[in-house]
Amino acid sequence: MSEEDAAAPAPGQPRNPLHGLTLEAIVTALADHYGWEELGQRIPVRCFNVDPSVGSSLRFLRKTPWAREKVEGLYLFMLREERRAGRG
Repeated sequence: MSEEDAAAPAPGQPRNPLHGLTLEAIVTALADHYGWEELGQRIPVRCFNVDPSVGSSLRFLRKTPWAREKVEGLYLFMLREERRAGRG
C-alpha cells in the first residue's frame, strides 16, 4: 500500500476509524452505501456526477485535498449513523 493510498497514515491512532483504510475502500463503501447519485448530491464534484467510477474518483481525490476531506468526513458520518441505527 502506497503512502498516497493511506487515508490516515499517522501511526499510534488506534481509535481513529480512518487509520489503515485506503481511499479506495472509503470511496467504495460510500458508493455502496449511498449510491453514486446521492454521493454526488452530498459532495457535488464532477467525478461523482458525470460517469462516476472508483478509478476516476481516486484520481481526483488524490489531487484535491479539500474534496478528500469532505469524503473522509462523510465516511465518518456514515459510520456514526450506522452505529446509531444498530443501537436503536
